[in-house]
Amino acid sequence: MTTRNHPLSDRTAVITGATSGIGAATARRLVADGAHVALLGRREDRLKALADELRPTAPGTVLPLAVDLTAPEALATAARTIRSTLGHVDLVVANAGVMLGAPFETAATDEWDRMLDTNLRALLHTARAFTDDLIATAAEGRPADLVHVGSVAGHVLYPNWSVYAATKAAVAHLTRNLRAELGPRDVRVKNVEPGVTLTELGEEMHDRDMRQTLTRMRTTLHPLTPEDVAEAIAFAVAAPPHVNIAELVVVPVQQG
Repeated sequence: MTTRNHPLSDRTAVITGATSGIGAATARRLVADGAHVALLGRREDRLKALADELRPTAPGTVLPLAVDLTAPEALATAARTIRSTLGHVDLVVANAGVMLGAPFETAATDEWDRMLDTNLRALLHTARAFTDDLIATAAEGRPADLVHVGSVAGHVLYPNWSVYAATKAAVAHLTRNLRAELGPRDVRVKNVEPGVTLTELGEEMHDRDMRQTLTRMRTTLHPLTPEDVAEAIAFAVAAPPHVNIAELVVVPVQQG
């Protein structure tokens, strides 16, 4: 039963990329709102540390699971563990992503592969792993949410970020098509698109000039915090079941 203090107390959520940044902030927010939460990501030590932080005050259950989201079999195994521990999932936040920029002609092509694997393939397999749960939940008349964390780069021109932007444009259009496919079955599919946000995203870039460019963007603007984006996600999923906040662009005021 939901309450004003815990509006998500009857929800079971999965968050990918929960080891840092927007994923970790979203985990903190959804746990505070009462949800049972499964934390998915690559770095087991960080997942366990976050779970240890959250459990003492969590109204629900917190389950950390280290998993390679680009491996469908590993993700399927994690999904079975989540169902056996928490029950069926009714809220998925597909947040895992990497952002690696460089001029197209000098870019390391392995970085392209990483972005395609994490930003697109992992998101697809995450959605597929829990779609049956979402459809079943919606059929019972309860809220069922598939939340993609995209980027304003999906529809704004950012030179030297072309491949990253292409993956986020794909996420945006995938979201629209899944909304047309699953919306008639009452599953709410939404895309939350942050602007410049103060996270670890981009720290692994090979291109030093692009790392410096990103640092300047984060210092000259008043960037979003991960908590700002988590607030937007929590707002969107707490809407009445018949309401879908389908596309939510969240940017620093100075970004325009």
